[in-house]
Amino acid sequence: MADDVVFDIADLNDIPELVRLRILYMIDDFGSITDEEREGMEKQLPGYFERELGKKLIAFVARAEGRLVAAAYLLIIEKPANPFFLNGLDTEVLSVYTEEGYRGRGICSQLMKNMIDYAKEHKISRIDLIATDEGYPIYKKLGFEDKVQKYRDMRLCIQ
Repeated sequence: MADDVVFDIADLNDIPELVRLRILYMIDDFGSITDEEREGMEKQLPGYFERELGKKLIAFVARAEGRLVAAAYLLIIEKPANPFFLNGLDTEVLSVYTEEGYRGRGICSQLMKNMIDYAKEHKISRIDLIATDEGYPIYKKLGFEDKVQKYRDMRLCIQ
Protein backbone atom coordinates (compact mmCIF):
# COMPACT_ATOMS: atom_id res chain seq x y z
CA MET A 1 0.00 0.00 0.00
CA ALA A 2 1.21 3.48 -0.80
CA ASP A 3 2.58 5.69 1.94
CA ASP A 4 0.63 8.64 0.57
CA VAL A 5 -2.75 7.24 1.74
CA VAL A 6 -4.03 8.09 5.23
CA PHE A 7 -6.90 6.16 6.82
CA ASP A 8 -9.35 7.56 9.34
CA ILE A 9 -13.02 8.17 10.10
CA ALA A 10 -14.78 11.04 8.33
CA ASP A 11 -16.21 13.98 10.22
CA LEU A 12 -18.57 16.83 9.36
CA ASN A 13 -15.82 18.68 7.48
CA ASP A 14 -15.73 15.80 4.99
CA ILE A 15 -19.38 16.07 3.92
CA PRO A 16 -18.71 17.60 0.47
CA GLU A 17 -16.21 14.83 -0.28
CA LEU A 18 -18.57 12.14 1.04
CA VAL A 19 -21.29 13.47 -1.27
CA ARG A 20 -18.86 13.40 -4.21
CA LEU A 21 -17.76 9.83 -3.50
CA ARG A 22 -21.33 8.61 -2.94
CA ILE A 23 -22.33 9.96 -6.35
CA LEU A 24 -19.25 8.41 -7.98
CA TYR A 25 -20.18 5.11 -6.33
CA MET A 26 -23.70 5.33 -7.76
CA ILE A 27 -22.39 6.09 -11.24
CA ASP A 28 -19.98 3.16 -10.98
CA ASP A 29 -22.69 0.84 -9.65
CA PHE A 30 -25.53 1.82 -12.01
CA GLY A 31 -23.43 2.76 -15.05
CA SER A 32 -24.86 6.27 -15.09
CA ILE A 33 -27.32 8.50 -13.27
CA THR A 34 -29.61 11.21 -14.59
CA ASP A 35 -29.19 14.90 -13.82
CA GLU A 36 -32.37 14.66 -11.74
CA GLU A 37 -30.95 11.76 -9.70
CA ARG A 38 -27.67 13.62 -9.17
CA GLU A 39 -29.50 16.77 -8.07
CA GLY A 40 -31.68 14.73 -5.71
CA MET A 41 -28.65 13.15 -4.08
CA GLU A 42 -26.80 16.48 -3.88
CA LYS A 43 -29.85 17.93 -2.12
CA GLN A 44 -30.48 15.06 0.33
CA LEU A 45 -27.02 13.79 1.23
CA PRO A 46 -25.54 16.83 3.04
CA GLY A 47 -28.42 16.98 5.54
CA TYR A 48 -28.35 13.22 6.02
CA PHE A 49 -24.62 13.27 6.70
CA GLU A 50 -24.99 16.24 9.09
CA ARG A 51 -27.61 14.32 11.12
CA GLU A 52 -26.16 10.81 11.06
CA LEU A 53 -22.39 10.96 10.52
CA GLY A 54 -20.56 9.68 13.57
CA LYS A 55 -23.82 8.46 15.11
CA LYS A 56 -25.72 5.96 12.97
CA LEU A 57 -23.34 6.19 10.03
CA ILE A 58 -19.60 5.73 10.43
CA ALA A 59 -17.62 6.58 7.30
CA PHE A 60 -14.23 4.89 7.06
CA VAL A 61 -12.15 6.85 4.57
CA ALA A 62 -8.81 6.96 2.79
CA ARG A 63 -7.24 10.35 2.07
CA ALA A 64 -4.66 11.24 -0.57
CA GLU A 65 -3.82 14.30 -2.62
CA GLY A 66 -5.93 16.52 -0.34
CA ARG A 67 -9.18 14.65 -0.92
CA LEU A 68 -11.01 11.44 -0.06
CA VAL A 69 -10.12 8.67 -2.49
CA ALA A 70 -12.11 5.86 -0.89
CA ALA A 71 -14.90 5.30 1.59
CA ALA A 72 -16.86 2.50 3.22
CA TYR A 73 -19.93 3.23 5.34
CA LEU A 74 -21.07 1.28 8.37
CA LEU A 75 -24.76 1.88 8.99
CA ILE A 76 -25.67 1.11 12.60
CA ILE A 77 -29.26 0.02 13.03
CA GLU A 78 -30.77 -0.37 16.47
CA LYS A 79 -33.37 -3.13 16.56
CA PRO A 80 -35.10 -5.11 19.27
CA ALA A 81 -32.51 -7.53 20.65
CA ASN A 82 -32.41 -11.12 19.49
CA PRO A 83 -29.91 -13.98 19.95
CA PHE A 84 -27.67 -12.56 17.19
CA PHE A 85 -27.36 -9.08 18.71
CA LEU A 86 -28.28 -8.96 22.37
CA ASN A 87 -27.49 -5.24 22.59
CA GLY A 88 -29.85 -4.50 19.69
CA LEU A 89 -27.07 -3.20 17.43
CA ASP A 90 -27.10 -4.55 13.90
CA THR A 91 -25.07 -3.13 11.03
CA GLU A 92 -24.91 -3.01 7.27
CA VAL A 93 -22.05 -1.98 4.98
CA LEU A 94 -22.91 0.58 2.31
CA SER A 95 -21.13 2.20 -0.62
CA VAL A 96 -17.65 0.70 -0.50
CA TYR A 97 -15.91 2.72 -3.19
CA THR A 98 -12.35 3.49 -4.25
CA GLU A 99 -11.50 5.97 -7.00
CA GLU A 100 -10.28 4.18 -10.09
CA GLY A 101 -6.67 5.41 -9.86
CA TYR A 102 -6.35 4.00 -6.33
CA ARG A 103 -7.83 0.53 -6.92
CA GLY A 104 -5.73 -2.59 -6.50
CA ARG A 105 -3.64 -1.08 -3.69
CA GLY A 106 -5.30 -2.76 -0.70
CA ILE A 107 -7.27 0.34 0.28
CA CYS A 108 -10.63 -1.43 0.42
CA SER A 109 -9.16 -4.22 2.54
CA GLN A 110 -7.73 -1.70 4.99
CA LEU A 111 -11.00 0.25 5.21
CA MET A 112 -12.85 -2.98 5.97
CA LYS A 113 -10.26 -4.04 8.57
CA ASN A 114 -10.70 -0.66 10.24
CA MET A 115 -14.47 -1.17 10.16
CA ILE A 116 -14.18 -4.62 11.73
CA ASP A 117 -11.92 -3.25 14.48
CA TYR A 118 -14.44 -0.46 15.14
CA ALA A 119 -17.27 -3.00 15.36
CA LYS A 120 -15.34 -5.09 17.87
CA GLU A 121 -14.52 -2.03 20.00
CA HIS A 122 -18.19 -0.95 20.00
CA LYS A 123 -19.57 -4.41 20.83
CA ILE A 124 -21.30 -4.80 17.48
CA SER A 125 -22.11 -8.47 16.99
CA ARG A 126 -22.30 -8.70 13.23
CA ILE A 127 -21.77 -6.82 9.99
CA ASP A 128 -23.94 -7.56 6.97
CA LEU A 129 -23.13 -6.62 3.40
CA ILE A 130 -24.12 -7.36 -0.15
CA ALA A 131 -21.00 -7.94 -2.24
CA THR A 132 -20.32 -7.20 -5.87
CA ASP A 133 -18.40 -9.81 -7.82
CA GLU A 134 -15.29 -7.59 -7.54
CA GLY A 135 -15.61 -7.18 -3.77
CA TYR A 136 -16.58 -10.76 -2.93
CA PRO A 137 -13.01 -12.19 -2.73
CA ILE A 138 -11.89 -9.28 -0.53
CA TYR A 139 -14.72 -9.82 1.93
CA LYS A 140 -14.19 -13.59 1.99
CA LYS A 141 -10.51 -13.07 2.90
CA LEU A 142 -11.62 -10.83 5.78
CA GLY A 143 -13.88 -13.57 7.17
CA PHE A 144 -17.29 -12.66 5.75
CA GLU A 145 -19.39 -15.71 4.93
CA ASP A 146 -22.28 -16.31 2.56
CA LYS A 147 -25.55 -15.96 4.43
CA VAL A 148 -27.71 -19.03 4.68
CA GLN A 149 -31.24 -17.93 5.43
CA LYS A 150 -34.41 -19.79 6.21
CA TYR A 151 -36.34 -16.68 5.16
CA ARG A 152 -36.76 -15.25 1.67
CA ASP A 153 -35.29 -11.83 1.00
CA MET A 154 -38.16 -9.66 -0.29
CA ARG A 155 -38.87 -6.02 -1.00
CA LEU A 156 -41.87 -3.80 -1.76
CA CYS A 157 -41.03 -0.60 -3.61
CA ILE A 158 -43.48 2.22 -2.93
CA GLN A 159 -43.28 5.25 -5.20
